[in-house]
Amino acid sequence: MNAIWIIITATIIVGAIAALLSRYTTIGRQTKEEEQKAAKADAECCGMHETCEKDSLLTAVSKEIEYYNDYELDQYRGVPCETYDENAVAAFEEVFYTLRSEEVAGWVRSLCLRDIELPEQIRDEVLLVVSERRIKQ
Repeated sequence: MNAIWIIITATIIVGAIAALLSRYTTIGRQTKEEEQKAAKADAECCGMHETCEKDSLLTAVSKEIEYYNDYELDQYRGVPCETYDENAVAAFEEVFYTLRSEEVAGWVRSLCLRDIELPEQIRDEVLLVVSERRIKQ
């Protein structure tokens, strides 16, 4: 009878040790994955700002104007977006559809700094691209 209790107790102890080791290795794996994700995010953003400039639409984040091969859009500086004709909207669309998703937020920030309004026809799509990019990170 004592031998059976010893076997049962030993089995429980071995099972508990196995469960703890399994949990420890899972936590270690999760920690490594989190570190890899953080390293990837650091590579994409300089980390010198509270908000990553690459994903921010706020003009207060950076005052430096960056052009995205869109010098022709400067003709719309100070022009209300309601007055844009089809050619104007097409010019904005041409630039927008040639940008990579990671460039869209910077482009919008650049337009704001240059006092250029985004056409209402593409505004929702632009904001969708920016929000999807933020979710992925």
